[in-house]
Amino acid sequence: MSQKTHAPSAEYIVIGAGLSGAAAAWKLAQRGHEVALLERKVPAAADASSHGSARIFRYAYPDSFYTDLVCRARTAWDELELASGQQLISPHGSVDYGALRNPRHLASVLESAGVEHELLSASEARDRFAGIDFDTEVLWHPGAGVIDAERSVQAMVAQAKAHGARIETNWPVASVEAAGSGYRVNSADGRSYLGSRIVVAAGGWLPGLLGNLPLPAGFAGSVPTMDVYQENAYHFPYRNQDPEARLAWPTYIHKDPAFKSYGLPGGRDAGFRGQKVAEYMGGRRMDSAAAQDGRIDPANRERVIDYVKRYLPGLDPTPYAEATCIFTSTPTEDFIMDETQGITIMSPCSGHGAKFGPLLGDLAADLATGTGTVPELFRLSSHAKALA
Repeated sequence: MSQKTHAPSAEYIVIGAGLSGAAAAWKLAQRGHEVALLERKVPAAADASSHGSARIFRYAYPDSFYTDLVCRARTAWDELELASGQQLISPHGSVDYGALRNPRHLASVLESAGVEHELLSASEARDRFAGIDFDTEVLWHPGAGVIDAERSVQAMVAQAKAHGARIETNWPVASVEAAGSGYRVNSADGRSYLGSRIVVAAGGWLPGLLGNLPLPAGFAGSVPTMDVYQENAYHFPYRNQDPEARLAWPTYIHKDPAFKSYGLPGGRDAGFRGQKVAEYMGGRRMDSAAAQDGRIDPANRERVIDYVKRYLPGLDPTPYAEATCIFTSTPTEDFIMDETQGITIMSPCSGHGAKFGPLLGDLAADLATGTGTVPELFRLSSHAKALA
């Protein structure tokens, strides 16, 4: 005689265990709520946006809104590092330069925020950072560094579990449907999970999932088209492998009309012996992260190698490792965080969202529980106005 099985349930279901989803689950559980975190594969999966050991933490933004938000995020990172007993952000500092980066304006923003910084001439910067051939004046701010994204996700998942959250791995969400006063979350293989409220933090998979969520037409229609890229990243070895010389390499953002690049010490991903270098939004555009194939674009590889030869003389221009990664952005590059009828949508734009991870968990918990609000800039109405 068969026994009827009942779907498990939770007060809050968080979809996606990347940086933002893990943060939301942690903060909801920390506040005493019953939480289930559903992850397509495993937290910080290798084919998602929050994998690996190297993401840039920086304060320099042309808009004081984001710089002020980074200052708040740093406090949240301090809390996570204390709770986990780990250093999750390694100090390396950051240099910003290039005709389109406007270091002088960035310096004025940091000045207003009270963030330590220094404006250097190109020659002064070359003397200090001999491995980089700067072409404009340079903003240096020592408080920047490198986030170990994978360990940060694991730390937040561990905190969520410590506060009672259930973590469900290998649980790819196919759809969500209304069920009574709450929702039923369905997987492709027929499993389901019941929840009173849903937080969707699906990263580059969000565009493909949106049509399978029970959202009001007006709300769903106001979600901006997201750009999802399969970015290419390369690790180039430092010519000087002395430990002190390696530690002296900063993160950088270089925006020139001909080429926009970013780079950072690769950490565990690079065996601590090389710099991770990429072209900003230089990868293949996709409708969803589900369309990725993990193949490096040979033309992109050559462009980045040429860039290294020209601007990064401290690196051997032969990459010893390379990988693709998912990079998601909105047309304005502002995050999406909004709520309707018990469903919270969050897309912190993996192009620059990693540094805000723990803080975004607090904001998502405020929004999902109705106990607080989020910046209006993240609301769908603001996106609609910006694109009108």
